[in-house]
Amino acid sequence: MKEKRLIWFFLIVSQFVFSQIRGVVKDSISGEPIPYVNIWVENETVGTTSEADGSFSLDIKDEKVLIFSALGFETKKLSSKSEVILLKPKVFELKEVMVLNQKKTKELEIGDAHKVHISQLSGNKPWIYVKLFNYDYKYKETPFVKKIVFYSNSDIKGAKIKIRIFGFNDSIPSEDLINEDIIVTVKGGMKKNTIDVSHYNIEFPKRGLVIGLEWLIIEENKYFFTYKDTKTKQKVSLENYAPSLVINHSPDEISFTYSKGKWYKHKRHSSNFKKEWNNKVNTPAINLILTN
Repeated sequence: MKEKRLIWFFLIVSQFVFSQIRGVVKDSISGEPIPYVNIWVENETVGTTSEADGSFSLDIKDEKVLIFSALGFETKKLSSKSEVILLKPKVFELKEVMVLNQKKTKELEIGDAHKVHISQLSGNKPWIYVKLFNYDYKYKETPFVKKIVFYSNSDIKGAKIKIRIFGFNDSIPSEDLINEDIIVTVKGGMKKNTIDVSHYNIEFPKRGLVIGLEWLIIEENKYFFTYKDTKTKQKVSLENYAPSLVINHSPDEISFTYSKGKWYKHKRHSSNFKKEWNNKVNTPAINLILTN
């Protein structure tokens, strides 16, 4: 009987060991490792982020198709058997060569973000959670994006998150508008974060501007979330990744999530918990400060 148990034990352990894949993502030209690459199993809710040295690991049972997405590189699909992933740098075309001097004598804050004690936990997925800002002709007076403001609630100090800035193509977020990572380190607890992006000279696109926050599934962001199971009355500890993001409830469908390698639009939902949440959309608490 003991022998049978040992056999089953080794089978289970072996299955676990072989279900974990490891690899490293590198620049196909320079050979340098690429940090903070967004990695998803195609059409599944399984994903991760490459570490600062380009390395990553995933627990999957069978051979899968992985989607690798990184700012400044072409998105690539590969078999999960691949151990070294080479991403090709994107060639960015300069559509307009214009030097626009910002006066910075005026400011306009847009968006309805505010601090509330409702947070969106990331779990263990590299979601990109975004908010659409539609263009308004009154922005002619302050056409440049000066600062991005967002609210976080982090269980650990020094958690990192990535800011993404996209265009909009009438239905979903489109291309990145800048060609480098904006990594923000947040403090612990409920905080208002204000990030100066004026040096990028981003002029508000007439088709709309999308601001995203991308969770980084990296070791330094890991912590364990403990709660009490209402049925068993036992404490349960779950692996999670900081920071949590504050969400507001908007009457407009202006939020999207990048998951499984695709964009998904958030729809209005009914809520029996609070009347003011009914027929609203969960939206990340993000504001923009515009300038001239």
